[in-house]
Amino acid sequence: MTVYKGYMKILKQNKGLILLYMVIFFSVTMMFQSVAKNDITGNYQAESVKIGVVDSDGGPLARGLISYLEHFHKVTLLADDTAVMQEKLFYRDIEYIVRIPSGFFDTCIVNGQKLSVTKVPGSYTSFYVDQQINNFLNNAHTYYAAGFSEKEAAEASKTPSTVKVNLLDTTGTAGAIPSFVYYYRYVPYLFLSVLCYVMGNILAAFRRGDLPKRMQASAVSTHRQNTESLLAAATIAIILWAITIIASLLFYHDTLINHAGFIYYLINSLMMLLVALTISYLVGLITTNSNMLSGVVNVISLGMCFLCGTFVPLEYMNSGVKTAAQFLPVYWYEKTNDLLAQFGSITGEVRMEVLQALGIQLVFAVTFVCIAMAISKRKRTV
Repeated sequence: MTVYKGYMKILKQNKGLILLYMVIFFSVTMMFQSVAKNDITGNYQAESVKIGVVDSDGGPLARGLISYLEHFHKVTLLADDTAVMQEKLFYRDIEYIVRIPSGFFDTCIVNGQKLSVTKVPGSYTSFYVDQQINNFLNNAHTYYAAGFSEKEAAEASKTPSTVKVNLLDTTGTAGAIPSFVYYYRYVPYLFLSVLCYVMGNILAAFRRGDLPKRMQASAVSTHRQNTESLLAAATIAIILWAITIIASLLFYHDTLINHAGFIYYLINSLMMLLVALTISYLVGLITTNSNMLSGVVNVISLGMCFLCGTFVPLEYMNSGVKTAAQFLPVYWYEKTNDLLAQFGSITGEVRMEVLQALGIQLVFAVTFVCIAMAISKRKRTV
């Protein structure tokens, strides 16, 4: 097992590099997972705006408008002092100012004039407040047209109407994305980076100096040398995969194990591991020094991860980029990952799509093996 031991010895020499990428992987995963959770929560949360109200009317409708806005925002009553209002806007103590004129009901409801408002320049929240004020005024005008008095219209309009919405869960996930989805999304970067660097350094070491000639002249047959090389490469890959899976089970445990797509996550990560291993062997054959290896690995790992949905989700990419990404194996890994996250039950057409993506990854792995064998054969004959 001389060749196998040689692989393991070089692996130990690169343990610092492996540890570095593991730390980067876990750090990036946890960071992006935290950011993604915050974004999802914020997307469906109403924004509260700091509103200042200058009430020159004091009538029932004016009080009704203030009460209506207080359901959504933090409302502060202001004196009609331009200098004070400008100062509060400048320091962002107030983001939106509403001036309610004297004779508010007659001016805005009977005669249909608009309220005077002042906004922070470039603030998108101002459109949100505009819409709410328009809703209040439209409701009050409707009540007035129906014969309501000012007090009655104000009383009927000051409370926002609520609508009960029943969501139809067509995917079986209740609209929730499991937290471990973000963990598995970044797995390709870890596999590609670690395996390409490690295998590249190992293969470079075995091509250094007179070692290739000594191996050809040794008593160990070429067949056995190749077998030990494959066994060593498989050992390295399985150790990396095992660490990744065990870490995910420690982080997510019951949530991951009880998920309907748990087995598919394991198979998908295995397919990605196989693809990364074949790519790493190919990289090790075409690189001749550490500088070249570093450049090639960065281009392959970062390039595929950016284009195929690892760092930027596929849903945010335009059709042209996604079409080009289909010619790369990481795209099909991420597509499988997204399908497993989207559906709580992996059956029927969803199962067929998942199996198709897994099969395409396997085809990529076989293709890379064939290319590597052709390059290796050419190098031996030159």
